[in-house]
Amino acid sequence: MNLQSLNTPAAVIDVARMQRNIQRMQQRLDSLGVRFRPHVKTTKCLQVVEAQIAAGARGITVSTLKEAEQFFAAGIRDIVYAVGMAPDKLGRALALRRKGCDLKIVADSVTCAEAIGAFGREQGEAFEVWIEVDVDGHRSGIAPDDDLLINVGKALVESGMRLGGVMAHAGSSYEYDTHDALVRIAEQERAGAVRAAERLRAAEMSCEVVSIGSTPTALSAENLAGVTEVRAGVYVLFDLVMHNVGVNETSEIALSVLTTVIGHQEEKGWAIVDAGWMAMSRDRGTQRQKRDFGYGLVCAESGEVLGDYLMSGANQEHGIISRTGQPDHEIARRFPIGTRLRILPNHACATGAQHPAYQALVEDGNVEEWPRFYGW
Repeated sequence: MNLQSLNTPAAVIDVARMQRNIQRMQQRLDSLGVRFRPHVKTTKCLQVVEAQIAAGARGITVSTLKEAEQFFAAGIRDIVYAVGMAPDKLGRALALRRKGCDLKIVADSVTCAEAIGAFGREQGEAFEVWIEVDVDGHRSGIAPDDDLLINVGKALVESGMRLGGVMAHAGSSYEYDTHDALVRIAEQERAGAVRAAERLRAAEMSCEVVSIGSTPTALSAENLAGVTEVRAGVYVLFDLVMHNVGVNETSEIALSVLTTVIGHQEEKGWAIVDAGWMAMSRDRGTQRQKRDFGYGLVCAESGEVLGDYLMSGANQEHGIISRTGQPDHEIARRFPIGTRLRILPNHACATGAQHPAYQALVEDGNVEEWPRFYGW
């Protein structure tokens, strides 16, 4: 297969760009002396993850137990399920561990820790549990200096579970767009996670792992003293949100949606394509950033950005292509019916999730189909 033979819309990965992104992150973290554990929720694709591991990644991070089950079935053993553990999912976590999966789970409350401990004792299983630390008020976790941190640690240890470490995610890094700000947030993330680990150790509890990570902080951190591993996900494909944050050029975005022009509204300066929000997702993450890219940035079929053309609107199966600023009333001549375009996405994770498989474009122009995993 090649691009010209694909049905549209289709999610296309530029494999050469993807490999450069993988090497960039791996080399950076190698130079900082930390282990890299990629977050595979971005692609949920075995071929992509195999490329990350081949480059030097050790272990993976997942966001669902379904991902853990499927990647373990594919031969990957070292897995962190980086979402707070719901008690009703402990049976599935146990089944994975009994099959030989080195699965780590997460807690950020005494209630959760006690539920894990009670289930573990009942089943004769010493789960390895990491405590989630909140370093920026972005989402979940325990503040590094909160007494709750020690109480959660004690609840785990006293019930016979293994306290494996702490983990943090500086999600607020997505809200910044200068290098200095990202360096500051990266240091805040590092210092908070290390502080939490030090407090647990001072309370005579083991805390071997200090795990941090987001794509912006991983690419901006200047000092990772006290950190043992970094997690990041979207870096493997990048997207327009990350471009606005300032960590990638549009030429480094490895995911695009191939689409076909199917009509025009010339008086409005519109071309209509067969990729709507079902192909791009409804994610409008750039709307709150310094440049709003609508539903995506328009490229030629070859991958070059076509000036200021965006997917400015989307219905379920229709997308609207228009030029920012002055409408292009020659758009029907510029993009005749049948023209194939590629749209760079706002959020690679969300756009990938709209498709059952990626079409992997290799350097010789051929295309291979790479399936995605689905479900929870």
